[in-house]
This record gives sequence, structure tokens and C-alpha cells, in this order.
Amino acid sequence: MTSQVSSPAEQADGALVGEQRSSGDGGGGKEVRRLDRVIIRFAGDSGDGMQLTGDRFTSETATFGNDLSTLPNFPAEIRAPAGTLPGVSSFQLHFADHDILTPGDAPNVLVAMNPAALKANLADVPRGADIIVNTDEFTKRPMAKVGYTTSPLEDGSLEAYHVHPVPLTTLTIEALKDFGLSRKEAERSKNMFALGLLSWMYHRPTEGTEKFLRAKFAKKPDIAEANVAAFRAGWNFGETTEDFAVSYEVAPATKAFPTGTYRNISGNLALSYGLVAAGKQADLPVYLGSYPITPASDILHELSKHKNFGVRTFQAEDEIAAIGAALGAAFGGQLAVTTTSGPGVALKSETIGLAVSLELPLLVVAIQRGGPSTGLPTKTEQADLLQAMYGRNGEAPVPIVAPRTPADCFDATLDAARIALTYRTPVFLLSDGYLANGSEPWRIPDIDELPDLRVQFASGPNHQLADGTEVFWPYKRDEQTLARPWAVPGTPGLEHRIGGIEKQDGTGNISYDPANHDFMVRTRQAKVDGIEVPDVEVDDPLDAAGEGADTLVLGWGSTYGPITAAVRRVRGAGERIAQAHLRHLNPFPRNLGEVLARYDKVIVPEMNLGQLATLLRAKYLVDARSHTQVSGMPFKAEQLAEVFKEAIND
Repeated sequence: MTSQVSSPAEQADGALVGEQRSSGDGGGGKEVRRLDRVIIRFAGDSGDGMQLTGDRFTSETATFGNDLSTLPNFPAEIRAPAGTLPGVSSFQLHFADHDILTPGDAPNVLVAMNPAALKANLADVPRGADIIVNTDEFTKRPMAKVGYTTSPLEDGSLEAYHVHPVPLTTLTIEALKDFGLSRKEAERSKNMFALGLLSWMYHRPTEGTEKFLRAKFAKKPDIAEANVAAFRAGWNFGETTEDFAVSYEVAPATKAFPTGTYRNISGNLALSYGLVAAGKQADLPVYLGSYPITPASDILHELSKHKNFGVRTFQAEDEIAAIGAALGAAFGGQLAVTTTSGPGVALKSETIGLAVSLELPLLVVAIQRGGPSTGLPTKTEQADLLQAMYGRNGEAPVPIVAPRTPADCFDATLDAARIALTYRTPVFLLSDGYLANGSEPWRIPDIDELPDLRVQFASGPNHQLADGTEVFWPYKRDEQTLARPWAVPGTPGLEHRIGGIEKQDGTGNISYDPANHDFMVRTRQAKVDGIEVPDVEVDDPLDAAGEGADTLVLGWGSTYGPITAAVRRVRGAGERIAQAHLRHLNPFPRNLGEVLARYDKVIVPEMNLGQLATLLRAKYLVDARSHTQVSGMPFKAEQLAEVFKEAIND
């Protein structure tokens, strides 16, 4: 989405809620207050349905027309131990009546389904925030599991907050007593009761959620109606209880978006749609060779639904087989894709090197997560940049493209496909868990806005020998792109040899000649270096004297939202600071060196230990200052703002 600074409130993205303005009576004698933004976090056991609850609240918020950003956060275990701190699952949603960039630094409202959820999240909750707790779970045994010797609801430790004790389990069971469900079955709907309560508090639409529940449980209509009843009971509880004397309205973000049709979309879904669109724009079938791995598996799941668009998905027995199949599809003339995360990239490295040698188009989609090894499968990180850049034997350069927001995953995918098809090369598309699972509004593009990705396959001889014979040389290159011809197997007269042993320039015959190897290595590097990518754009408002800032913040990938929110805060405080963000990491934009040279200080925030900063120092001899974080969580805007202020005044 386009970001515009239009008010001090917008500059404080992720800060406290905006001014509260009385809007009169909201029905039932209750007051309605207008807010400009709200940050809500749902938290509970991984089996409490917090991701579903957050997803439904998000969908209704998107339907209402707010700008939004989400942060799902869940354990790596499929079913972590109930009631324990490692088993806590949460979903944070930031929605507003204007353009926002992050899921927010701290929740204004925490919904805690049990003691573990409260303890795991309380440190993030600012004083004065609302905490809704399920009092039914605050008994001796659940509290003991997380180290509470006395109830935090009674010992005064929550006096700084507005605590709303709600017996969610009891109320849900009571609401469903006529459905003939067991207590355990009825308890499962308590997340829908909580969703109904929050939907009342923030005037969210309800029709979509009821329709969703009936569709989800279509084969179990009694369960569907029980969930709908729990949802309605939560709404009615908010309407009638004296504990919630105020409800809130956050108006649609009518000025935040250009005209168009929008939908809520996650990064992995946007990336999947980008692959489908790339196939259609290239007029090629899409072939995905994949092995399930968190957090990339959703792409396999989504693409498997789109056979009608010429998409074929193959779930291989391992990562090596998956990319091998994809490379075979590329040789066969298809738009080939393989999806994975960091550990899978390590296993695929030899075949990526083979794709470099064969010079075939292949999209390697890597959704980064915390490492090393298995690491933090459900947490985010940006620590695979150097692996993507150098993680192969020999000189095997590969272009690297990185989206910056969930919605941008669509455009970045089309860009990666353009590079792969035009230059006949494997391309890394580096997303991460924050983008993959997070969501935001996305304007659905018109077909005529999409790039033309069609390619010309080789159809006949392309070289004349000294004796006049017309032959096909598989490594005779396009003078502008240095791409070799793409010859589909079975085309008469275009038979040629492939494999991992070095090829002779032009003929493609096996060659051990030292001079030829030197030439081929340098040519493959020159092809990547020559890829056309847009210049990096710098956001540096000039002062009254026409002077720009002295300090530049340079980021890449998913740090865009927190960095931009922090830059807004710094500028709102009267400081001058410039910002630029990289989509293309190999090759870098041609003007990047000139941009870096214009600033006295360059700050590079990364969710790693300084990998982009290392590349910048090596290539441009610039004293880039790293600010790093490897906690498995995205940056907070306020923390970055303080770092930027210190650097400016240093």
C-alpha cells in the first residue's frame, strides 16, 4: 500500500490509541467512543482457536474498510502442552481509520484465555490498557503451571490495567445448554464467545462470521449452530453486562487507499496468487515441486487448488526430490517453482547450482524462519540472505528479490518471474514468517496492469558453421541479456546435452578447458550483474533551505513496516531522516552506491546479525551501522525510533 504522512496521529504508527471522542448513546444506554486506531491481541492455548478467532476478526475488519496489519504468533508444536507458557498462541491485530504499517508495538486490549496467556503477554501490555480474562481458568492448578502462587486477579498486581473478569467457559456452556453437547464440546466454542464480545465492543460486522461458521461446519450443522450461538451470546453479553459500559468505533480508512477493489490477504496467499498470475502472463503452465515445511507449506496448499489455471503441484518425498522435479519441469518448458524455508534451501543448494549451470528459469521461494538447524520454525528472521547469495559450491550467482509487505508478495513474485524467464536463471524470492502469516488489505489489480511475461522458445537452428551448415547451439546467448535459448525437449533439430559438468561456450559440449571455464564463470556472473532492476528510491523531504537529511535508514524485506513507522515518529518529533528500502539484493540497484555516498550516516536494521550491512560494506566501502535483532519477532517501531534519534544526534 502507498504510505502517506498526513497527520501526527498517523506518524505515530503503533502508538497509543488516538483521541477518544464521545459519539453519543450506542444503544442499551451505553456510550460509544470514536478511536482512530486499536491494537488487540487474542492469547490462549494453541488449542483454544486464537488464530481462527483473530482471522475472523481480521476478515470482518477488512470488510468494514479499516486499514489493518496482523501478527500471528504460535508454537512450533502441533499441540503444545496445555496451560504452559511454551504452549501459548496469540494473534495481534492493528486496525485504524488511516494508513498504518505494522501490527503495533503493544496491545491496547489483551484477551487472555488462561493464566499462561496472561503471564506470557503481560509484559507487552502498557499501563491503562484493557485486559479481558477468562476467570474460569484461574484456578489453583492452571496458575501453578506458570508459577502463580496467588491469583493475579486478586493480589493487586493488575491494578495498573483495566481488568474485565469474564467467566468465558461458564457463559459459553450456559449459552449452549440446549444443544445437547458434552461439556468438552461446548467449551471449544468459548473462542467464539470472546469473538462475539470483541465484535460488539468494536462494532464489527457479524454476518460474515456466521456465514463462515456454517460453511466450515457444513457437515456438522449442530456444531455450526452451536458456534453461531456462542458468537451471538458473546455479542449479547457485551450489550447487557455492566462491566462493559463503553463500546468503540474505528471508522473506515476511506483516505488510506487508492480507488479499487480490496481484499484482506496474507503474504503466502499473495505470493501464491502471484505465481498463478505469472503463469498466465507468461502463457506457461506452473509446476510446483515442494516438500512441506513451516512457514512455506501454505503456498503448496493454496496452489493445489488451482489446477484450472494450469497449475500442477507435486509433494515430493524430500527437499532434494522437490527441486529436482521442479528443475526437470523448467527443462520441459514450464514456469518451475520450488518452495521451502532455510533448512530446505541448504538441502536444495546442489540443484540450485545445477540450475545456474544449466541456465534455466526456476523460482526458489524461501520463507525465512529462525535458525540455525530446526531453530524456531514458527518465528520470523532474515538470516538466510547470505545463504541465498553464496550458499552453493563454486561461483554460482543467483538473483535475489525480497518483498516488503504481505500484499507486496504478489508484485515481488511477478518481478522474480520476469527475471527468471528473461535471463534464464534461478531466482531467489526471499520472504519470511512475518510476511507469510501476516495480512493487510490488497488492491486487486486489473489484468492490463500486469506485466507481459511471454517468452519465445527456440524453434530452429541459431548458428551457422564455417561450412554453411545450420545448427543449434544451446549456449549461444542473447547479446543484451546474455540468456541462452530455451529449447523444449522433443523439438526436432534442437537436441542438446545437459548436466552439471562445465559446458563449452556456444556448443554446450562438455569442456574441461581452463580458459573456457573462466569465460563461462565470468559470463554467468555478468548475466546476473546486468539484470535490469529499478533504481532505489529515497524518501528524503527537503527542508526550507532545500537541504536533505544527513542520516539514511536502509532496509530490506519485512523490516519496511517498522522502519517506516519509526521514521514517521522521528520526523514527527522534528528530526530529519531519510529512508530507502531494497527489493533487489542481487544485483543491487545501479544507483545504490551514489545514494549511500550522499549520507554521513547509514543505519541498516535487520533481523539477523548484520548480513546486508556486511554486503554493503564490502561492495561500497560504506560504514553502514547495523542495528540487529534475532528474537524471532519483528522490530517494534518505538525501539527503532529511539535508535534513529540516537544516530542522528551522535
